[in-house]
Amino acid sequence: MRKKSPSKKTELLSGNEAIARGAYEAGVTIASGYPGTPSTEILENLATYEGIDSEWAPNEKVALEVCLGASFAGVRALSTMKHVGLNVAADPLFTSAYTGVQGGLVVITADDPEMHSSQNEQDNRNYAFAAKIPMLEPADAAEAKEFTKTAFALSEKFDTPFLLRTTTRVSHVKGIVPIGKKETPPVKPGIRKIPQKFVMLPVNARKRRIDLEKRMHDLQDFAETFEENKIEWGDKKKGFITSGVSYLYVKEAFPDASVLKLGMVFPFPEKMIRRFARAVKDLYIVEELDPFIELHVKAMGIKCRGKDLIPAYGELNSYIVKQSITKRKGAKLFKPLEIPMRPPNLCPGCPHRGLFHVLTKFNVFISGDIGCYTLAALKPLSAMDTCVCMGASIGVAFGMEKALGKDSLGKIVAVIGDSTFMHSGVTGLMNIVYNGGFSTVIILDNSTTGMTGHQPNPSTGITISGEPGRSVNIEALCRAIGVNHVHTVNPHDLAHTEKILKAEIDRPEPSVVITQYPCVLLPEMKKRQNKPLYSIVSENCTGCRACLKIGCPAIEWVPLSPKEAKEQGFKPKQKGYSRINSVLCDGCAQCVTLCKFSAIVLEEAENE
Repeated sequence: MRKKSPSKKTELLSGNEAIARGAYEAGVTIASGYPGTPSTEILENLATYEGIDSEWAPNEKVALEVCLGASFAGVRALSTMKHVGLNVAADPLFTSAYTGVQGGLVVITADDPEMHSSQNEQDNRNYAFAAKIPMLEPADAAEAKEFTKTAFALSEKFDTPFLLRTTTRVSHVKGIVPIGKKETPPVKPGIRKIPQKFVMLPVNARKRRIDLEKRMHDLQDFAETFEENKIEWGDKKKGFITSGVSYLYVKEAFPDASVLKLGMVFPFPEKMIRRFARAVKDLYIVEELDPFIELHVKAMGIKCRGKDLIPAYGELNSYIVKQSITKRKGAKLFKPLEIPMRPPNLCPGCPHRGLFHVLTKFNVFISGDIGCYTLAALKPLSAMDTCVCMGASIGVAFGMEKALGKDSLGKIVAVIGDSTFMHSGVTGLMNIVYNGGFSTVIILDNSTTGMTGHQPNPSTGITISGEPGRSVNIEALCRAIGVNHVHTVNPHDLAHTEKILKAEIDRPEPSVVITQYPCVLLPEMKKRQNKPLYSIVSENCTGCRACLKIGCPAIEWVPLSPKEAKEQGFKPKQKGYSRINSVLCDGCAQCVTLCKFSAIVLEEAENE
């Protein structure tokens, strides 16, 4: 893998790229995370820098524990994840506030207002408050880099992990970023046996709890003079307290107003807030999602307005901020254009499509999970009935089985991807076996972590840097857990997949079906030579639309008027016909078995 050169003075970087650059300049040695939009590119970019051991962990909890251990050994460590990933890592996160650090430890939480690619819209500033861990929040790419470096220095200064919160907009929008040199961290690597600090038995944890409280007081005093908490005086008729990307919205909507920008969103600089509030006539709090700052300001007894005017959900923008406060539409700002929605769909040739089409033939409840395959919930497949969080499909299926008893035999299945199974599905399957269940678990193995951009995982045998590693054999793992009936099928072979599923869904004991075929977007799949292409013999097409049931984007429907049908030689009442887009066709042949009129053929056979 090509390693990056630090020679340029400025670069055009996204917020995620800038965080990676900041970690490099801060002298980070260890980085671990789990892919999840909008955080994924941080670790991918960090892996291209010399001298940093980057890895994809099986899940976020493991990633944070690795980084905490690295910190205990005296090196700087970065753990990356999206907002829901911090839920998984919450256990070590809360206790890390007690243990403190040796080398600096920074945890990235990338929140997703508007839920562009997430199942919820939680505001992880609340984690900073609950865990008593300080949090920085950059507004743009340049700040993302500098705040990352600052967080490492402050982590060591105050003996605490630091949270750095980004949002989708900051993570992905690019900006000019000054490029600096790599630092040499002040802490030296080494093994230090400090059980009173690292062993959180109650006798030690009680003492560390007192230290933690003192640290929070010190941090609150520091916040008063922290240079990234700053007041920009302007017209004092309106004053705004804000942070992150919301600061940019405020500056665009009210360029002449006074603004208190919080670079550290927890703990709060209370004296600075009071001083600012006294100086302005009307005080507004502008923030995305929860009224986090607003509630704390009101708890200080300061009169302000916030979520009574500004939405508490979704992304903000300058137009929304302006309109919410002035109550006048379009005042010197254009409303953002409504971009036409493009329905998400499984790719042409996606191996998951065959599995879900087969499942529609069974009258089963499909407990779903997080991944590309979640798109099977949409029409025309409509083949998923729950989606909660990573790994939940197996536990939910077993919970329904427990609730309904033997009446649920043959009526419930769980589906989960290979990466998600490694993340948090193994324990759910173990629970089914241990507690005598009979749920059928279908593991969709497409040889990659597809939805977040084709990252490797423990079952692929490839590391983040592209180096070969040891892969986990999913079939052997399931058998080791105690599942006696494990089958691996090619999901493109619809008939064989259906046969295996029929037997296993009705089996009165735990079973696993692994659908194994690589994602069509993997480089080795895209480079295939002489892949088969299919076409539709239009004179054989009856317009039955059976081939459309799998929802393949390569299969197009051409409507016909009665006149067109007659002129083109179709049956008078035929309302249209199907055709295959040769550019999109991947040659998976799933559609062939759906056509009962032999209209779908290999192009070579048709030419013969």
